[in-house]
Amino acid sequence: MPWSVLSAADPTPEQQQPVTFDEAAQKATNAASWVEQNWSTWLSVGLRILLIVVIAAVLRTVIRRSLTKLIARMNRSAQAVEGTPLGGLLVNAERRRQRSEAIGSVLRSVASFLILGTAALMVLGALNINLAPLLASAGVAGVALGFGARNLVTDFLSGVFMILEDQYGVGDNIDAGVASGEVIEVGLRVTKLRGDNGEIWYVRNGEIKRIGNLSQGWATAGIDVQVRPTEDLDRVRAVIVETAAVLAKDEPWNELLWGPVEVLGLDSVLLDSMVVRVSAKTMPGKALGVERELRWRIKQAFDRAGIRIVGGPAALGDETASADPTAGMAAPSALASPTSPQSLAASPIPPPATNLNK
Repeated sequence: MPWSVLSAADPTPEQQQPVTFDEAAQKATNAASWVEQNWSTWLSVGLRILLIVVIAAVLRTVIRRSLTKLIARMNRSAQAVEGTPLGGLLVNAERRRQRSEAIGSVLRSVASFLILGTAALMVLGALNINLAPLLASAGVAGVALGFGARNLVTDFLSGVFMILEDQYGVGDNIDAGVASGEVIEVGLRVTKLRGDNGEIWYVRNGEIKRIGNLSQGWATAGIDVQVRPTEDLDRVRAVIVETAAVLAKDEPWNELLWGPVEVLGLDSVLLDSMVVRVSAKTMPGKALGVERELRWRIKQAFDRAGIRIVGGPAALGDETASADPTAGMAAPSALASPTSPQSLAASPIPPPATNLNK
């Protein structure tokens, strides 16, 4: 009896009614009808997504391979010219290789980003996903990333424009303001320079405000020849021109000189010297070597011709000025005269006379 009372008092969940065959058949019919109504849409969406992915993959592969072949062709043409006489004047194979590789890397990355990004947006659009919130979030995230990594973006963009404009390359001597030296590596973010003392400078591309390239175009070798003011200027000019003509015919100076050595004339005339200015157009970066060789040969030619340079030894036939006979004499002294105030002041005081009468 108590058990029956408790059982009657406790609420029991409603017992599920067994599903009949007709109800199960009705549910299956409804599911099949729903699938029949939507399978064409699913198939079209799936085929559209598959087509987008296939086209994006094929397009990305074709573009990347085309860029790679173009860069390889540029490198082969540079290597073919490197062994010719024009190789050292017109083409730097390593510089061109690094420049083409950097440009190719940028182009491949940009192409992949554009193709894959466009394909992803098209796939989301095919799935009827609203892209407006996603694009707005991406814009906000891009702005925040731009503010946080503005230095990195500045360095990257500066490196891209430096490479595209060919402002400098491997092997060039440049003055970048913050550092100067020979370029040993050009990157999209950092440029490596080797200084005059062998140190390596890592310069961020965004910090380079101005660039002075000492290896593009041509260079000027200029020297100053100082001679005595008594020398014959026509003879000096003739000796310099003859020496420069011999230099222009010798190896390897005939390739380094891009123009005749010119005697520009007198740069200055002083009481004890005259300065003759000599200039020549040379291969970029070779002006210092040409200046040293030209000084060496001009000095030897002057010695053979008997032309005296400033500070050089006097010739044997020169007349020497007679020595001044008063050069070894001392200056007159005021103490030499016994009546001068200085002599009277320096003379000893005589003792007082004594009175002998006392």
